[in-house]
Amino acid sequence: MPDTSSGLTWSLVQEARERIAGKVDLTPVLTSSTLDAEAGAQLHFKCENFQKSGSFKARGATNAVFALSPEEARRGVATHSSGNHAAALARAARVRGVPAYIVMPDNSPQAKRAGVARYGGEITYCEATLAARESAARELVAATGATLIHPYDDLAVMAGQGTAAVELLAQVPELEAILCPVGGGGLLSGTAVAAKSLKPSVRVIGVEPAGADDAARSFRAGRILPIVKPDTIADGLRASLGERPFAVIRRLVDDITTVSDELIVRAMRRIWEVMKIVVEPSAAVPYAALLGERTELRGRRIGLILSGGNLDLERLPWTASG
Repeated sequence: MPDTSSGLTWSLVQEARERIAGKVDLTPVLTSSTLDAEAGAQLHFKCENFQKSGSFKARGATNAVFALSPEEARRGVATHSSGNHAAALARAARVRGVPAYIVMPDNSPQAKRAGVARYGGEITYCEATLAARESAARELVAATGATLIHPYDDLAVMAGQGTAAVELLAQVPELEAILCPVGGGGLLSGTAVAAKSLKPSVRVIGVEPAGADDAARSFRAGRILPIVKPDTIADGLRASLGERPFAVIRRLVDDITTVSDELIVRAMRRIWEVMKIVVEPSAAVPYAALLGERTELRGRRIGLILSGGNLDLERLPWTASG
């Protein structure tokens, strides 16, 4: 296992980049002159919806699984997740040839359940509360001896997520700001370490749903203020902010802003219509921030991380049945 005693560092992100090379995809950056004109800025969309297992989570999960010793890996890996991390961990475990034990809340989207099953993960369902998820995961670990890979409060996971920003800044070195969704904080903390290490002048801004605004409130308070009942269409961002990610976010992130579900749906639909790509609600959150009043970003070169594209196509938010 890598040395994680000093928290998330640039060297851990570099190690992750080497460890996952060839096991995940280098995702493209897309642009749209139409969306540029509407936002009054130059937008560069990092398409993690095209990543293995359909989201950026493949990066952190793969890094964490392949950082395990052979003895640790042999006993398998376990986690609790509403979907994207679950599928990513199941895939990473399959690539390494070890078992994956997954706890999922019983309200997880069907598309995300199917993704876990497709990669051979063994699913245990539980009530849709954090306490139930954590309890079920502890029971699985005790029964199997598997190593728990937390969805975001894990340095190997955070380091892996940071590799998306490494790629983004290599693809678009002139970026002035990066907009990144934040739920548990794994992606935002990894992005902040990578971006500030490579280009200290770049602004790193987290964006989260107003109905799950614990990161924004915690950022301003200087201490974690947990979310009790998150209420947002962005199911991937309902998690409570993790302690390890928050330590990085406090130190390196420039701002965290919130957006309404109405803006999230507008942004998601606009991306589908104009860019012709499938993104889930959580992935549309950074672009939603540009539909609001972010006047300080006008005229800037902005990177936006489209975090994933896993959702139930029968339940699109702009349809009558959604």
